[in-house]
Amino acid sequence: MSESDSRTGESPRGELATRTLAMPADANPSGDIFGGWVLSQMDIAGGITAGRRAQARVATVAVNAMTFHLPVYVGDVLCVYAEIVGIGRSSMTIDLEAWALRGRRGERVLVTEGRFVYVALDEHGRPHPVPKDTVEV
Repeated sequence: MSESDSRTGESPRGELATRTLAMPADANPSGDIFGGWVLSQMDIAGGITAGRRAQARVATVAVNAMTFHLPVYVGDVLCVYAEIVGIGRSSMTIDLEAWALRGRRGERVLVTEGRFVYVALDEHGRPHPVPKDTVEV
């Protein structure tokens, strides 16, 4: 996929959950950022979103889909947006989009998207019901 095929110029879906700078230590020998690093940033963003909604500790139980559209480069600012698309008794399904801000102009391009599932946990590590209504913190 080329830069022009990505959703360049479009708006991300969901709310900004994290923003971080891709550093040389996160790169593979070709100079691109490891896909696993991108996945971990997305998992962190999803976990923050799920934990805030559940008002409890959460754990990742599934990554149902992951699509890498474009590489992330050293120096890109990776912004991860999260949208809760489903809530069960103790689980939440969250769509995540990772967008890179490229270079000094900050062109925004969709680089990766995925669907993650988290479960709320009680203090003993057992599934815990997600509250019906929450106060945004």
